[in-house]
Amino acid sequence: MNNEKRLLIFQRLAEATPNPTTELNFTTPFELLVAVVLSAQATDKGVNKATAKLFPVANTPQAILDLGEDGLKEHIKTIGLFNSKAANVIKLCKTLLEKHGGEVPRQREALEALAGVGRKTANVILNTAFGEPTIAVDTHIFRVANRIGLAPGKNVLEVERKLDKTVPKQYKKDAHHLLILHGRYICVARKPRCGACCIADVCEFKAKNLD
Repeated sequence: MNNEKRLLIFQRLAEATPNPTTELNFTTPFELLVAVVLSAQATDKGVNKATAKLFPVANTPQAILDLGEDGLKEHIKTIGLFNSKAANVIKLCKTLLEKHGGEVPRQREALEALAGVGRKTANVILNTAFGEPTIAVDTHIFRVANRIGLAPGKNVLEVERKLDKTVPKQYKKDAHHLLILHGRYICVARKPRCGACCIADVCEFKAKNLD
């Protein structure tokens, strides 16, 4: 795929979604961090339902520690893997208080050192909480990047690096959300909605479903 086509793809995606952002509900970087950790193998809708009850009670590292692990589990038990997620959230709260004054760090290395936080989560925090032009490659973005020929790669890191090199500079900050929303609602896994797609004519997917 050439740069001209890439630019056209992002222009159209940006026109279709003028204010791309996460569908997780949050008001602070810490709330976003907790929500993203809870969202692993869970839907944003399910996480939002749980955090709507959790955050009014505890939305700081100290407040969550005061709840305790069992108390936290009570608030997030509707989310898959809630036992291990509760343990990770408790650990990361302790680390934030001990090493970062209770604040979410803005450095990738510091973020990835937190329990339950990998490269993808760190990228989400850097991009969504702090406005950095990072691109977190999840299953949706991995699928879209490979399917449409935008940044084909065998693994998420390869796709991330290709996107980082090739996404037009003016769209780098929003690329993560533009691609994830496109993958979530249009370029879906089993039967992509090519007939409703704003980039169908420039996409390089050969088995288009135009019905």
